[in-house]
Parts: sequence; C-alpha cells; structure tokens
Amino acid sequence: MEKFASVAALLLLLCFPVAFSGHDYGQALSKSLLFFEAQRSGVLPRNQRVTWRSHSGLNDGKSSGVNLVGGYYDAGDNVKFGLPMAFTVTMMAWSVIEYGNQLAANGELGHSIDAIKWGTDYFIKAHPEPNVLYGEVGDGNTDHYCWQRPEEMTTDRKAYRIDPSNPGSDLAGETAAAMAAASIVFRRSNPAYSRLLLTHAYQLFDFADKYRGKYDSSITVARKYYGSVSGYNDELLWAAAWLYQASNNQFYLDYLGRNGDSMGGTGWSMTEFGWDVKYAGVQTLVAKFLMQGKAGRHTPVFQKYQQKADFFMCSLLGKGSRNIQKTPGGLIFRQRWNNMQFVTSASFLTTVYSDYLTSSRSYLRCSAGNVAPSQLLSFAKSQVDYILGDNPRATSYMVGYGNNFPQRVHHRGSSIVSYKVDRSFVTCRGGYATWFSRKGSDPNLLTGAIVGGPDAYDNFADRRDNYEQTEPATYNNAPLLGVLARLSSGHSGYSQLLPVVPAPVVVRRPMPIRKPRVTSPVRASGPVAIVQKMTGSWVSKGRTYYRYSTTVINKSPRALKSLNLSIKNLYGPIWGLSRSGNSFGLPSWMHSLQSGKSLEFVYIHSSTPANVAVSSYTLA
Repeated sequence: MEKFASVAALLLLLCFPVAFSGHDYGQALSKSLLFFEAQRSGVLPRNQRVTWRSHSGLNDGKSSGVNLVGGYYDAGDNVKFGLPMAFTVTMMAWSVIEYGNQLAANGELGHSIDAIKWGTDYFIKAHPEPNVLYGEVGDGNTDHYCWQRPEEMTTDRKAYRIDPSNPGSDLAGETAAAMAAASIVFRRSNPAYSRLLLTHAYQLFDFADKYRGKYDSSITVARKYYGSVSGYNDELLWAAAWLYQASNNQFYLDYLGRNGDSMGGTGWSMTEFGWDVKYAGVQTLVAKFLMQGKAGRHTPVFQKYQQKADFFMCSLLGKGSRNIQKTPGGLIFRQRWNNMQFVTSASFLTTVYSDYLTSSRSYLRCSAGNVAPSQLLSFAKSQVDYILGDNPRATSYMVGYGNNFPQRVHHRGSSIVSYKVDRSFVTCRGGYATWFSRKGSDPNLLTGAIVGGPDAYDNFADRRDNYEQTEPATYNNAPLLGVLARLSSGHSGYSQLLPVVPAPVVVRRPMPIRKPRVTSPVRASGPVAIVQKMTGSWVSKGRTYYRYSTTVINKSPRALKSLNLSIKNLYGPIWGLSRSGNSFGLPSWMHSLQSGKSLEFVYIHSSTPANVAVSSYTLA
C-alpha cells in the first residue's frame, strides 16, 4: 500500500522446457506463508508460528454493533482495508485451486488453506446481511499519524460499510470473487463451509450488480490509500468468472458473454493486474473456459477475451505491440510505489496461462509471432529469481530469504520490540521517536514478506522511512504462493484445464451444491486403500456425464516408491496419474507417496465408476 519460431523449434520448446535450478523455491514458499501469520488481526490461534505477534483489534466492530474481529492488516500499518484483503484471499485461493498438489508436496497445503480461512472467516462476519458489507476498520489518516504495535494501538477503529444507499460494486464484487474461489478450495475438506462461502458469494454478487457504484464514493476514507481507479466493471466480470468456476452455473457464463463488450472485458488491453485492475485476470480465466470448450454460443466474445489475455502476456515478454517497461536487471516496472505487487501478480498469470496453453496444446499469439508457452513460465521464473536475489544488487526482496535482505522494513509490528518481550506502552508519537527513527535492524524478523522493491534502475535503499520500497503487503505475497509451488515441483504433465467437460445445462439462478456421495466402498490391496466418489454430474446432448474423484491412500508405515494401478471400464479422460500403456502410476512430479498421505486423480465418463485396482507397488 504505503501503495515465427519454426514449427520444429516450437515443438522442441513445447516438449523440452527450461530446467529449474538455483533457488530453493520450497523454502521461499514456506517463508512466504509465514508473512500472512504476521499480518493476522484478532485472537491468534494456538498453532500461531510467528510468535512475536499477539492478539490485537479485539474490539473491532463493537461500536457499530457487529463483530469484526479477525482478518488481515494489509501492509505495514494497522488498518483492515477490505478491497486489497479480498484480492489477497482470491489470489491465495487461485493458487490452491491450480497448484494444490504441488503445495501439498511441499507440505504447505494446510498452511495455505489456513491462510485463506483466516480471511474468509472475517468476510463472513463483515457480511451480516445480504446487502451490507463492512469494507474497512480504522482509517489511514489517523493510523499513519501513529507508530504503534497492533497489540496496543490507540488509533480510531471505526468500521465503514457499504449498503444499497452507499454502494460499492467493486468491493462487493471482489469479496464475492474471494468467497467463490475459496468455496472451491473447501469443497472436499469442508463441504458445509464451502456451501456457506458460496451462499455469501451469490448474495454479494447480486448486491454488487443491483446497487452499482464505486466503493470509495461511499467509504471515502479509503480513497487516498486504495482508491478504485478502474471502477467496478472489472470486479463484476471477475466475480462472475469465479462464480461460474465455483458453481458451473450457466447464468454466470452468460453474464460474461453478454457483458464482455459493454463492461470492458473484451476492450481493455492491459499491462497490469492487481488489487484495483482485474481485467487481465478476467481475460485469463475466460480464456481458460474457452480452451475447456465451455464457451458455446459465446465463443466469438470469449475469443476476444483471449486476444486481450494474449496481449497482456505478449507485453510482458516484450513481444507485443505495447510492451511493459523493465529495469536494466530485467524486473518489470510499473511504478515507484510498491512495484513488486505487479511483478508477483503478473508472474502468477503467466504461470497459469503457460500451463493452460500447454494443456490445450496451444501457443501464445503475439504481434512478433507465435510463442511457446514455456517462454511464459521462464518469464515467471526470471521474475521470481530476481525477487530472491538474482539482480544487480544481489538483494533478496523476500525478508529472511538468502543472506542479503531488507533489515529495516516499513512495518509497525516488526520494527517495535515484541509485546511479549516488553509490554511498556509505546505511545502514538513516541513510536516514531523511539522505533521508527532507529537505524538498527528490526527487532522482529518479518519472515517471508515481499517488500516494495527497487526503482526503475534497480536501486534500493534499505531505510524504514522509504515506504515506497521497504513496505510489504499481503497482495505482494498472495500470487507468489502458486508460482513458488509450481516452480518448486519442476516440470511435469500438468493439466490445468482439468476437468475438460461439456457445457453445463442452462440454469438461470444458482444451483445448490450437493455433498459428494461415495459411489464405491473403500478397497484395500495390502497397504494401499482406494476410495471413489462421484463429485458431479451434468447433462449434455441428452447424455449424463459423471465426474469421479478417486483417492489412493498409503496405509503403510513406509513410503510407496512406485505404484501401478489397473483401471478397467474407463470410457473417458483421466487426470492426475502418469500413464504407460494400460497401466497407471504416480504422477511424474511425485517421486513417492509418503506414509499416511494420499493422492487424488479424477476421470469423467457417462457410466458407473471404473474398476480401479492395485497391480503392483514397491515400498521404500
């Protein structure tokens, strides 16, 4: 906040992407998740790992008669801004949706889900009525006047809301997107919670669409810090895209098709993506739907969305008609103030788009010629490597990663001695005199935080008062979760378009989400147990299709080094396993299945469950 390769060459690039090495992306991923724990507001849980933090904001919402305890502080201050918080949650959820297996392989899926739920639990509280949403607690003016730990802040904690008389379509739309995306994350592990989130998402979208207006015209104190420059049309399209992905409801697909031109989804050629401007994200998601074969009668409109997604990607690679500026060291550069937010969000979009194109056996169409999708992934890697230290200054812009990282972060909590160590009261202005002005390193390490980063010439000043470069933000870190998980797992047969399904039945209003039912009992072969569930069905051209989820569980005290499965009576596509002839095994990125762990694969066909059995296995 403190704000025309030859065909042969193309095939080679598609088949043999660049190898990953140099940085420990798994370690960076783990550290990045710790930052979200440092940003927590409310009553901290017993499993809190950032131990220098304590409870804070325990009376938030009380003066307004609503419980607003919880959520996240956005950056280096103690305000809870709803718009960037919702975008943060949306991007964390998108990371899990696309790269959940890779997060799990790194042991970080649970922490990622916890981070998402910390946000969605707060949004449930902040949405007490269908057409009411609290969008801010505290205000930047009074908060910035003081330099205090969140545990003892004395600043105004007034709560600000939007309602039919004071609308905020951008805020409500982004929060709807966050709740819809998160509902996908919890669909299997907590179906009741998933349905609750989807209900809130439906209501918030209706609120945003019916009562239109910019939120910073209603919550005016937010304008100086998180003003809605792009307006609300991008958030309405963004929310519709996530609601379609969460519900498979044709209404939202039709919304994207019907409003793509009038709301700018097919018109804006973007060179940025972030908490304010969502068009590039919308265009990427709609391009995914098109590649999945879901566009139907909206295909001409969705093709225009994809052309704009291609424009964004090409501009990042320097192969477009209007390219994004880069520093001499190769970092994309948008603005002086917290430029890193645009770096991480763009890196995420190029990562998923690379995998979408690879899965659909397509390539990127740029004005300079056709580009292999592997170049997008290589671009994302170059940006992440820059962040982690491969830059002219050899500086890691992730706090705690590497040997040379920022020591004087513009962050109240990390710059003042922990409340658990010294409970001596830090006054509003005294905090500036005693702690803000210190030349020494922060007493509390803000592990994993991505700071604002260098200027247009790769210069960086590690000073606490240099908020443009040394202040971190949750929305800097959130998109990076998926990218780091993807890079840490190297290359494999990703199918990010999973599942490729026929178009759903047209339904005007939201369909209820039904709890998946077990369609075959748990089967065991030695230490391997198999359970299947039918998790969805739909009718297309008179035929009923079923989506089955199959979980393979290692019940042995030892790791499974290899596993061969026999799958009979399978009449459709399957994802999540490697295949050799008629035998199926562990996915190529998974070298073993640890004791007590499980893997999931899915398949779609118009029949009863396939017969899945263990042919052979090897224990470590």
